[in-house]
Amino acid sequence: MPHAVPEPDDFICFAIYSAGHAFNRLYKPLLESIGLTYPQYLVMIALWARNDQTVGDLGETLLLESSTLTPLLKRLEKSGLLTRNRDPEDERQVRVRLTRKGAGMRTKARDFPSCVKAATGFSNEALRRLRNDILSMRSAVLQASD
Repeated sequence: MPHAVPEPDDFICFAIYSAGHAFNRLYKPLLESIGLTYPQYLVMIALWARNDQTVGDLGETLLLESSTLTPLLKRLEKSGLLTRNRDPEDERQVRVRLTRKGAGMRTKARDFPSCVKAATGFSNEALRRLRNDILSMRSAVLQASD
């Protein structure tokens, strides 16, 4: 008896990849209303959580290489949402700080998580479990790929 040919939905990697695309579609109009792309929004979330970080720390948090992160930061700086300056104590480090405008944008994005929760139809507890499972899987896959 021949083996069934797997469909894309049979793969966890595709489920996560396609769910990411679905989230991007959900976020697109929300983010357009505040003039951000999804990657820029992730940078802003990281800075709203902990302002005044090095580029390296942001890259670690967001799992982004400097070559990907730097153009995002330049665009956000050009928009007046953050500043990038050399750390006076260590000139090799570039520190990223929100401007008043960037910090104020948090208020405009405050309801985005509830919009996403509503779209999923999941309870807070179900979303928390799912997020924790995905984060655990991400950690395992990253360890396996090192």
